[in-house]
Amino acid sequence: MKIKSGYIIGLFLLFLVGCNSSKKESAPTVYPPDMHTSEISLDWDGTYKGVLPCADCPGIETEITLYKDKRYAKKTKYLGEGSRRFFEQTGTFVWDSTGSVIQLNSIKNAASKYKVGENYLQQLDLEGNEINGDLKEHYILEKMLE
Repeated sequence: MKIKSGYIIGLFLLFLVGCNSSKKESAPTVYPPDMHTSEISLDWDGTYKGVLPCADCPGIETEITLYKDKRYAKKTKYLGEGSRRFFEQTGTFVWDSTGSVIQLNSIKNAASKYKVGENYLQQLDLEGNEINGDLKEHYILEKMLE
């Protein structure tokens, strides 16, 4: 009987030690930063075109060319009968800290931030947020392939 009770006590102690070791706190897993940003991973330089929504006209024909040296050229033409509004702007742009959004410098009181994706630019709102809703897909400029 002594052998059986010693055996049972031994198993019980082994069980306690096993349970106790599972409660050890492990160091948090640290992952390296994701280096797959649009700035680094995509062939983003080139010309993007599309027709963006307009409050008082059928649309705004827009063309943005991004250059490797972080310059841009933007052309906009307001569509509609009798519309002769055409604008050209040039300047530089900067990437945000995530490496996925650019801001066109020297543009005031208008949308100047664009999310850069694979062969597209998505215009963001004045605060830099994605535009959602029924017109979301109309805020996309597609890259012209050469």
